[in-house]
Amino acid sequence: MKPSEKSDGMVQFIDHMAKTNFGRSRTSCVQNDLCVSCGEPAVSFQDELSRKEYTISGLCQTCQDGVFGV
Repeated sequence: MKPSEKSDGMVQFIDHMAKTNFGRSRTSCVQNDLCVSCGEPAVSFQDELSRKEYTISGLCQTCQDGVFGV
């Protein structure tokens, strides 16, 4: 998938935070269909809003449910 568009500074900030917290960058995870949090494949989403959230946060459906609730 393609990560949502952000300014260069924001991409650098988010990728740094993701690497610090999860050991991987949001950008590379989204490009490779992996979850930034758990590292599992992120290929199945319950709806288009969840799929869009993945391009923003890099969280798979399971991790989104854990963060935002079901």
